[in-house]
Amino acid sequence: MIHLQVSESISKSVPIAPENLSDLERAGLQTLQQVGVQLLDLTIVITDDAELHELNRRFLGIDAPTDVLSFPTDETDPDSGVRYLGDILISYPRASAQASAGNHPIQDELRLLVVHGVLHLLGYDHAEPDEQARMWELQEEVLKQLGSRVTLPRE
Repeated sequence: MIHLQVSESISKSVPIAPENLSDLERAGLQTLQQVGVQLLDLTIVITDDAELHELNRRFLGIDAPTDVLSFPTDETDPDSGVRYLGDILISYPRASAQASAGNHPIQDELRLLVVHGVLHLLGYDHAEPDEQARMWELQEEVLKQLGSRVTLPRE
């Protein structure tokens, strides 16, 4: 199950429709399906730059905001036996700016960040060129299945 939360700091200024949240849940589920993972829980939080800035500074030592952070865990619910994969936090303001810069809808950018975050929770990375190629390939496959119009840069 994917738990979606919108932080109070965002919900007051940016109305996010329930169908858009369902779409983000679908993006997370499609990513899990693409890599053959089922029956687990994770949380996606849509928040602001300030929260991601603080988390980025505290946990990664980077004193700047970012678009998405993933915090993997390897816990299992003792009652259900379901694995808890971790938490993804997304900066809505940063996603909005990136969508504008990329000339695509904010929902497409949010989908990309959900897919990217889920892949990080699953252990995918993009620090090395071969890792990045595989991660970008998976992202593109999922985004295409979701009908997203985001084009990923090839670095």
